Amino acid sequence: MTSRELPRQLHLNAFLMNTGHHEASWRLPESDPHAHVDLGHHVRLARIAERGTFDSLFLADGPQLWNSVGQRPSGALEPLTLLTALATATEHIGLIATASTSYNSPYNLARRFASLDIVSGGRAGWNIVTTAGREAARNFGLDEEPAHAERYARAAEFVEVSRKLWDSWEDDAVVADKAAGVWGDERRIHPPRHRGTYFGVEGALNVPRGPQGHPLLVQAGSSEDGKAFAARYAEAVFTAQQTLADAQAFYADLKSRTAAAGRDPDHVKVLPGIVPVLGSTEAEARAAERVLEEHIVHRHAVERLESLLQLAPGTLELDAPLPAGLATEDAVEGAKSRYTLVVELARRERLTVRQLIGRLGGGRGHFTLAGTPEQVADTIGTWFTRGAADGFNIMPAVLPSGLDAFVDHVVPILRARGLFRAEYGPRRTLRERYGLPRPANQYTAALV
Repeated sequence: MTSRELPRQLHLNAFLMNTGHHEASWRLPESDPHAHVDLGHHVRLARIAERGTFDSLFLADGPQLWNSVGQRPSGALEPLTLLTALATATEHIGLIATASTSYNSPYNLARRFASLDIVSGGRAGWNIVTTAGREAARNFGLDEEPAHAERYARAAEFVEVSRKLWDSWEDDAVVADKAAGVWGDERRIHPPRHRGTYFGVEGALNVPRGPQGHPLLVQAGSSEDGKAFAARYAEAVFTAQQTLADAQAFYADLKSRTAAAGRDPDHVKVLPGIVPVLGSTEAEARAAERVLEEHIVHRHAVERLESLLQLAPGTLELDAPLPAGLATEDAVEGAKSRYTLVVELARRERLTVRQLIGRLGGGRGHFTLAGTPEQVADTIGTWFTRGAADGFNIMPAVLPSGLDAFVDHVVPILRARGLFRAEYGPRRTLRERYGLPRPANQYTAALV
């Protein structure tokens, strides 16, 4: 039976964020305020996700201090360093790190991902981001962030150069012939000699080609530029939608764009984010959600919302709706798609600023669902079978308890319904788990 003939099953990714995705999670009695820099905490989370046979885990990142340090645990361990440690503590689960194309260079970053792929036995993935925000720009000597379109143009060239670097060693470049005294075949090394608009990279990578050939390429932007980029390069897409209809529209649009770009639509997996808050009854889940909302510090949340909406400090009133006359997405140079999602959510449901902050507290715009394991499994199954998702980015509101609960109570239901694997099986690499081919080496192919 070919991979296309196998029953379609969910892909699940665990999005790990210190004490949980809810901004008030660190204030709960169970939470460790220092978990974000605790290796043992991350090892525990990775092993819980692996116990649940998740395809992968994912770490967000950015080259700036996140949030006000007064608001919640801020900063994070550098993800490739942390994932290298997690590679030695796990056996199967994929390891996806966020890294910016705006504030890195292709040679060094391609080397780090190739190294993680080798150390982990083929489990590395790269969440490609272009990094919005003036704060990050000023950490790299820029007065303002580059324009949205320019960031994506740079990202496209960055990925092209990285592919050349990962292919700069053919798979059989290492001969290791002790008798002849020949370690490697120079003819099988291909320096990129790239000269482009943003980058000049001359030499071959200084690490061999990894088990996957290229790490899994992930993308998370849903703007027009982001979707065009995803259609061209992404193999998994993390996205945020609030309704089934919006998720179906995004899914159909991205699959269509991927086909138009000359790629197999099955080779890009769409994974919306979902923030599950579980209880043995719906009332119990709603009560847990209310406890989290009651711990939100509103002054921090208002400041963050004003920043997202590009409003002057003091503009928003807690018990009033969003002001009229907000800018359109076209006028935004930062996180375009998230800006639109938040404004549309507030307008559609006629939320006050206080209510909107409560809705955003758990997932920053991702779909939050408080309910029983059966209700959460029902929603996941509906989105999966009705053309809205290939899987989900699971974002527990509180960690580790929320991930434990999902693995112990939701995953068994998904397995019983035939929607998710019961064990990892023979597929070893992250690409194999996502049903993706190993990329042919572009230089070897050119010689055939």
